Amino acid sequence: MATTIDAPRTPYSSAPRHRGVNWEKWGWVYMRASGVVLLILIFGHLFVNLMLGDGIKAIDFAFVGGKWSDPFWQWWDVIMLWLAFIHGGNGMRTIVNDYATRPAMRTILKGAIAVAVVVLIVLGTLVVFTFDPCPANGLPSELPEFCSPL
Repeated sequence: MATTIDAPRTPYSSAPRHRGVNWEKWGWVYMRASGVVLLILIFGHLFVNLMLGDGIKAIDFAFVGGKWSDPFWQWWDVIMLWLAFIHGGNGMRTIVNDYATRPAMRTILKGAIAVAVVVLIVLGTLVVFTFDPCPANGLPSELPEFCSPL
């Protein structure tokens, strides 16, 4: 019984090819791409908040109000929020797929993760875009400089 060199044996050669979108592959790609973008966003966020100006002593309501009055920083923080929650949710989904043995429990856990991610993304986005840096009942000493005195 001789083997031929022309037809090597591989463990995957007889497996049927699945047609359609490979969600696991795209989840893996997303984790790598979002991880790189998150590193840039997070270190940029930390640098601006902690290294520029007066550092951590300057972070108060007025600092956040002044920062979120600029659409650039609103979008910076929202993109960071979305990427971080989806990245974390995808990681939790992977852990559930690896360790949840019963299909019903896996479905329940993945559904709970999806609901938590969606709720937190919606709430976080609403906070960033509806934030009022000049509330009517705010103390003048705690408001940003651009708020007119009441």
